[in-house]
This record gives sequence, structure tokens and C-alpha cells, in this order.
Amino acid sequence: MTAERIDGKIFAEGLRGRVGVLAAEFTARTGRKAGLAVVLVGEDAASQVYVRSKGKATIEAGMAGFEHRLPADTPEADLIALVETLNADPTVDGILVQLPLPAHCDEGKVIATINPDKDVDGFHVINAGRLAVGQAGFVPCTPLGCLMLLRDRLGDLSGLDAVVIGRSNIVGKPMAQLLIAQSCTVTVAHSRTRNLADVVRRADIVVAAVGRPEMVKGDWIKPGATVIDVGINRVGGSEPGKTRLVGDVDFAGASAVAGAITPVPGGVGPMTIAVLLRNALVAAYRNAGIDLPENAI
Repeated sequence: MTAERIDGKIFAEGLRGRVGVLAAEFTARTGRKAGLAVVLVGEDAASQVYVRSKGKATIEAGMAGFEHRLPADTPEADLIALVETLNADPTVDGILVQLPLPAHCDEGKVIATINPDKDVDGFHVINAGRLAVGQAGFVPCTPLGCLMLLRDRLGDLSGLDAVVIGRSNIVGKPMAQLLIAQSCTVTVAHSRTRNLADVVRRADIVVAAVGRPEMVKGDWIKPGATVIDVGINRVGGSEPGKTRLVGDVDFAGASAVAGAITPVPGGVGPMTIAVLLRNALVAAYRNAGIDLPENAI
């Protein structure tokens, strides 16, 4: 048995295409483009790459991108003042403050300043609460992308046994809430879970988001299970040509057992920016008081 590869790149391209069509409709109806503001503080190399990619994707989707790059020593008060200005700007529908922030800035305080209805990252505690009680809000992009891939592969998820490995606020916890909302039976596991391999073996769905290279072994996987690997880990040292990207799952071992699995790279990764664009467009429609066609994105 060889698992089917779940191609996140192809799915993400389709989602971005649908976003582009609806973004054009939004512009035609309102006379302006949906607007996404991205704030970057400091010179973190990975963050700069992410911000550049997000900005390019925003323009390609037919939306307006507002990029704010601030020096690493920007006072927290100035950053908060910028966020408050963006909250009040009617041309800005979504606000994303790129993490991590410099140590002198309190991430929780900054995120709490974002208008929850413009919080397209889904990190605000109000959006976390909305997700927990089943109200409409914004969900972090990576777990929502994982859910889209699962529903595309499996259809109705109700009654399935799901194990989420990882309990972060960005992936693990919201992923569990999304699966509960789909009527799955959900276990949230982590590094301190006893008999973790046995816990994973009973799962029809495994979402690995623990940040440990190839921690989940092939013999942990239930035959025919669907495996979503959120991990992106660099291994092999820093020498040119020797570094490679691997997930949190032993891909070769799991592929021999699972029914379907996301590769790394090319699985969950492309979904994150696509879902960010989707969230920004949803924010624009909501802020303008326009209904989106049901299940359009």
C-alpha cells in the first residue's frame, strides 16, 4: 500500500483563483479593492521572506496591499498606535502583524489591539472564543488550510477519530476546535502524552504539529489513516546541498501505511498564504456588509 499524496500546492492554487474572482466582484460592487495591511518590525530574515510572499500574493489576487516596515527598535507604543490607525482606516479590511516581534514588544498586547473583525490571522482572544463556541470569526490560517485539505480528501468527517499532536495557540488548539465542529472525536496529544504511539494508532486522522523532525513513525499510523503533516524542519546541517526539509512525520514510513498524506514541502505550506487571502477577502465582504456566496471560498 502506498498512500495518496495530498497536494496542497494544487488546492491552494484553486483557492487563490476563487479568491481572485471574488476580489474582482468586490471591487466592482464597492469601487475599491479589498485591503490587507501587513506590519513587519525588525529584520528577521524568515519574516521578511514571508512578508514579501504575502505582499506578492495579495497583489496577484487583485487586492490592495499596505506594507509597513518598522525598525527593530520601534517602541511598543508606536507599534500599537500604527495598529490603531489601521483599525480606523476604512480601506484596510485585514491586519496582520508578522510574528515574532522584538523582545521589547508584548505580542499579546499588540494582537489584542487589532480589531477582531480585521484580525485575519485569527490570533485575537475574541476570535479564539468565537471558534470555541461556534460563532463566525477568523481562524488561524494553517489549521483552516488543514481542514480544507481533510474535507477535500474525506468529505464528511463526522464520527472519525482524530488525533492532533501539538497544543499551540496557532495550530494545535484551533485545529482541535475545527475538528470538534466537524463532529470528530478529538484527542489533543503532545510531548508529555503517555503512550503517544498507541494514542496515534487509533486515529483515522492524524495532524502532526509538534515541531520535531520525523517524530511520528510509520508504525504509529493506523492503516488507511489520513495524515496531515504541519511540520517544517531543516535537518542535515548548514553545509550547502546537505540541508533538507522534513516534516514531523516519517514520510517514507507513514506512506507505506496511511491512506493519504501531505508531503513536506508542498503539502500544508502553500495553504497558509492562500487561506490568509481568503480571510482578508471574507473580512472585506463582512466590513462592507455584503454577503459572500455560500461555500464560495
